[in-house]
Amino acid sequence: MSPLDVWKTSLNDAQTVLQQFTNSPQTWDLLAKFSKTLVDCYKKNGKVLICGNGGSHCDALHFAEELTGRYRKDRKPLGALALGEASHVTCVSNDYGFQYIFSRQVEGLGRSGDVLIGLSTSGNSANVIEAFKTATSMGIPTIALLGKGGGELLKMADLAIVVPGVTSDRIQELHMFLLHTVIETIERDIFPENYK
Repeated sequence: MSPLDVWKTSLNDAQTVLQQFTNSPQTWDLLAKFSKTLVDCYKKNGKVLICGNGGSHCDALHFAEELTGRYRKDRKPLGALALGEASHVTCVSNDYGFQYIFSRQVEGLGRSGDVLIGLSTSGNSANVIEAFKTATSMGIPTIALLGKGGGELLKMADLAIVVPGVTSDRIQELHMFLLHTVIETIERDIFPENYK
């Protein structure tokens, strides 16, 4: 396959995943609930905790910095934290096990009014599952951005959004699109002056 063929195949695959996602009747209700949950969180002075592994961890970091920093325009910072800081990960994985790296941070940092978002292309990441168990036991709402049918997290999350991709790259690309867009919906609600 030539480089040009790879480009064409990749972009066509991405377009197909997006079309399948937007053609699903339940997609729009789920996305509206995603926005409402986060807007309500911020209006009650809560914060968003977000976790994932590998590329999903990078997406979590990206999402958090655009909430605490800026997305498109200057505005008040919004509380967000990507779980998984390096010294915490090495401590907890050494002393308790890798599956607890996120749940211990949720237990230590989570408060009433917060929201936990988990990113998992398979829906079966053991450490995200443990984080959701802890959040649920603390009364913290959970949102899962998933792929490949949703896995275990599909039935655990208060709100689960499943991307119809087959490969992790296509799934993560749409996850990041969703994270970017939900930030815009939050800003338009809380900081409408930035969109006049």
